[in-house]
Amino acid sequence: MWQLHQFPLCPFSRKVRLVLGEKSIAYELVRQAPWEASDELIALNAAGRVPVLHDPARDLAISDSRAICEYLDETVERSPLLGGTAIYRAEIRRLIALMDENFFGDVIAPLFHEKVHKRLVLRQPPDGRVLREAMKLAHGHLDYIDWLVDTRSWIAGSTMSLADLAAAAQLSVADYLGGIDWSGHEQTRGWYSVVKSRPSFRPLLGEKMEGIQPPSHYALVDV
Repeated sequence: MWQLHQFPLCPFSRKVRLVLGEKSIAYELVRQAPWEASDELIALNAAGRVPVLHDPARDLAISDSRAICEYLDETVERSPLLGGTAIYRAEIRRLIALMDENFFGDVIAPLFHEKVHKRLVLRQPPDGRVLREAMKLAHGHLDYIDWLVDTRSWIAGSTMSLADLAAAAQLSVADYLGGIDWSGHEQTRGWYSVVKSRPSFRPLLGEKMEGIQPPSHYALVDV
């Protein structure tokens, strides 16, 4: 069985978990805090970062969420998430990069530092100015997703793809940390409700991070 070395509030770990769920692949979780890279994790990934997908029986380890997700899509035929024409796959990859790089850097990284790392590691209060700026930048990203949902069935095109899972994984962490104001973003909220109502999403919604509670609406699929 696969082992997924991950952290509950890591959006890249969540993206891999969603792919594993969509493809009905059995796995077990191995928790790794990002500020405490274990010797085991470093042996699997010299960068000391999660996620890492590990098969001990085959002595196989794959790191980096994009590499893991594309490997799974190439090797497990059911529920393809990166299919279609070359131009469609290019659009899927463009949107994955937008979420993994821009949304993460603008919104998740500051939220995580202020609300998780400061609280659990540094024992410091969050900086309200940083949180407000992250929420402001989140609005811009949601405006763009609103436009995508207005013009397409799913954010990359006519079918659900890895781009939807990548975006939903990032949004789920931001939402857990109270960094999303959904007002004025009905299109994105409706799309997100559809994604998080899928069976692959249920394990994420049921998890709670000790010491950090999500907003009351977080686990509701229709909010």
